[in-house]
Amino acid sequence: MQDNDPIPPAPPAPELFTWEFATDPYPAYAWLREHAPVHRTRLPSGVEAWLVTRYGDAKQALADQRLSKNPAHHDEPAHAKGRTGIPGERKAELMTHLLNIDPPDHTRLRRLVSKAFTPRTVAQFAPRVQELTDQLIDAFEGRGAADLIHEFAFPLPIYAICDLLGVPREDQDDFRDWAGMMIRHGGGPRGGVARSVKKMRTYLAELIHKKRENPGDDLISRLIEASDHGEHLSENEVAAMAFIVLFAGFETTVNLIGNGVYALLRNPGQRERLQDSLAAGESDLLETGVEELLRYDGPVEMATWRFATRPLTLGGQDIAAGDPVLVVLAAADRDPERFADPDTLDLGRKDNQHLGYGHGIHYCLGAPLARLEGQTALATLLRRLPDLRLGVEPDDLRWRGGLIMRGLRTLPVEFTSP
Repeated sequence: MQDNDPIPPAPPAPELFTWEFATDPYPAYAWLREHAPVHRTRLPSGVEAWLVTRYGDAKQALADQRLSKNPAHHDEPAHAKGRTGIPGERKAELMTHLLNIDPPDHTRLRRLVSKAFTPRTVAQFAPRVQELTDQLIDAFEGRGAADLIHEFAFPLPIYAICDLLGVPREDQDDFRDWAGMMIRHGGGPRGGVARSVKKMRTYLAELIHKKRENPGDDLISRLIEASDHGEHLSENEVAAMAFIVLFAGFETTVNLIGNGVYALLRNPGQRERLQDSLAAGESDLLETGVEELLRYDGPVEMATWRFATRPLTLGGQDIAAGDPVLVVLAAADRDPERFADPDTLDLGRKDNQHLGYGHGIHYCLGAPLARLEGQTALATLLRRLPDLRLGVEPDDLRWRGGLIMRGLRTLPVEFTSP
């Protein structure tokens, strides 16, 4: 090209939030990273928000205290009213959880909750996660086929988190039904989710009352008992924290397992590498492999809502006070400026500071439990069903619509019965 040759125009901007986009958003995110790394767009809900797609900008935004988690800072137009956050949480008085508040309230609540959510608790939970994993596989391994989302990836974290919270076994199927409604309607009508949230809130109020009278060795009891300089959590705070542990914890793990298995089935060389490592009794590749699956096609596509508290500049774009900002973790985690060969799955990737569980003060509190569940699920599936394979063509699979989460609706698989 000569100095006086015209600069070729950039390719046209990709269409966002279509079904085709949901199936494979990564080419569109690559375009945004290159041509519009901080991009203002109208979301399907009608809300206008900034999408942040480069790793450096994303990491800055996740830690920038000028970007508040509190929806009160949203300069909300009439047509977008009530379109941010979890449907129904406001009416159910479940707003006071860690995803909706800033310091100093966030600092206080996280410190209190951390006391009840220690690494020791997660380590002690490992045998129960293994037991649940084996029970779920027992139920379908004789058929030679299964839907790994509905029969495995979905129930595993639901039952695990219910046990962690202290929900009695006889009530856990109700939680499974409410959570199922959240997943089925996550990208569609908000009313179904709101009704499930209301039912869950009513149940939690009753359970908290019972735990106050008869505490047990569970998270809700520890939340009730937790104190910091004499401060205790209010009932609404306990209910909101229990709710967000379930709401934020179960779907991320569903998608980690579902997306992870799918990625391994589409990358047989990497899957074989992991199976050989597990057969040799090694765990290092399993640990780095789960981190790579979180980076490569993670369960959370965009970090939850942030709102500018004052004007700021991010990635060269001026953002006004009150504007919503969505950090696109899926785009940042495939930024070639940060990751070598970002579109390649490499289970042994060492330099892998992905943003799959966030960054900064809002880093996911439940990440250790999700990692435990993901590692246990993948290792057990590959050990017990060594010839696991897709039961349909990849083009026949459908991804759930939605903004925050990324996951498959179903994952039909086949395998040789024992």
